[in-house]
Amino acid sequence: MGALSPWHIILIAIVALLLFGPNKLPELGRGFGKMFREFKDATNGNSGNTATDDQPVPVRKEINPAEVTKTESGQVQK
Repeated sequence: MGALSPWHIILIAIVALLLFGPNKLPELGRGFGKMFREFKDATNGNSGNTATDDQPVPVRKEINPAEVTKTESGQVQK
C-alpha cells in the first residue's frame, strides 16, 4: 500500500502529459532535476562556497619551556 507500482507511475505520466502538454514536460523535468540536485548538494554539505573552507586555521603560539616558571604554590608564570 505505500509503494508506487509501475501502473501508478504510468498513470501519473499520462496525467502530466495531458495537463502540461509535450512541449512543457522537458522544461519541467529540467526544473525538477535541478531542484533535486541542489537539495542533494545541500544535504551533503556541498554548498558550493569553498572560500570559507580554504581559510587556514589560526595556530596558537608555542611556549618555550625555558620562559615558563612555577611559583611555590604551583601556579605557572610567564
